[in-house]
Amino acid sequence: MISQARARFMRVSPRKARTVVNLVRGRDAGEALQLLDFTPKGAATIIRKLIASAIANARVKRPDVDVDALFVSRASVDKGPNQNMRRWRPRAMGRATRIAKGVSHIFIELDQR
Repeated sequence: MISQARARFMRVSPRKARTVVNLVRGRDAGEALQLLDFTPKGAATIIRKLIASAIANARVKRPDVDVDALFVSRASVDKGPNQNMRRWRPRAMGRATRIAKGVSHIFIELDQR
């Protein structure tokens, strides 16, 4: 492990974020950034910033690190709590159903090839 970055309480559902994370897992960091630039998903901008942050963390941690040799070794998305993002939708016969807004914890780890 060279560097890592995590974004917590991101306002994107875990299911939608996992599709984007699966695109970049195992790819070179530069290739992943370029791929995320042209991915038309909402989570792509969050994950792009997260990979850029992990690259910056690698430069700070080890100034002699070869940035071109970094790749996404681990990437995961976990479900976060949605205590503050609960909404109610009125339904028939005076009932109400809950709308759960998704919150994600995203973790990216870079390693050197």
